[in-house]
Amino acid sequence: MSKEVTEEGQVHPHGKDYEDPPPAPLLDMGELMLWSFYRAIIAEFIATLLFLYVTVATVIGHKKLNAADQCDGVGILGIAWAFGGMIFILVYCTAGISGGHINPAVTFGLFLARKVSLIRAIMYMIAQCLGAVCGVGLVKAFMKSYYNRLGGGANVVSHGYNIGTALGAEIIGTFVLVYTVFSATDPKRSARDSHVPVLAPLPIGFAVFMVHLATIPITGTGINPARSFGAAVIYNNDKVWDDHWIFWVGPFVGALAAAAYHQYILRAAAIKAIGSFRSNPTN
Repeated sequence: MSKEVTEEGQVHPHGKDYEDPPPAPLLDMGELMLWSFYRAIIAEFIATLLFLYVTVATVIGHKKLNAADQCDGVGILGIAWAFGGMIFILVYCTAGISGGHINPAVTFGLFLARKVSLIRAIMYMIAQCLGAVCGVGLVKAFMKSYYNRLGGGANVVSHGYNIGTALGAEIIGTFVLVYTVFSATDPKRSARDSHVPVLAPLPIGFAVFMVHLATIPITGTGINPARSFGAAVIYNNDKVWDDHWIFWVGPFVGALAAAAYHQYILRAAAIKAIGSFRSNPTN
């Protein structure tokens, strides 16, 4: 049986210098009896509400100022910072309570990797979608005179782009995000790179920022089905609903690809499951 060694040459008592948490059970009915489970659901609801309120308000505020003066407003860069910055803040605040998902695609990817149970995944997604609706509802209540006139912060395929391009952009963008989530929270990575103190929410928020820079001109950037759903429900426009499937299918396919890439290629889960064929004892 191969053993993994630390950089100092000392073998860890368990044969490696990190420890993977056990896989979450598919159905964990015991969670329903725990206050921590409901506390986590509440945390996901509030975090997604705050996320949508700040980000969609930023989008509407930018469009309002830009309509009066094209040199005014925060621009694409400012909008991207709003999304990335809020994810950084909210993941930092809720990571110790719910894991700081704030995105059904992230929850879906972590479920596929057996990081959360099916019950927890479903309840998180429901809480995230409800929080998103409430968050955008607050934006409409506070900015009522501009909300409908300026697009409601809803995701649609932009003029000049087709459905295939939009779907591809959502898949790739979500892949970047979910891949970053896996990498930033990987216990092996944390053990090997402990000499580089990186706060996990920082790369996750920065990934959201970078993806928004690339994708805002194409779809307004979804990569989060709850974000798209909340805006679609409150804005309630035919064009928005016609394109809405893209903002579920794209993120879920991207999350699936990221989970498979990280677990089965980078972490070699399939090989570990049937026995190691490696000649090199280090992973």
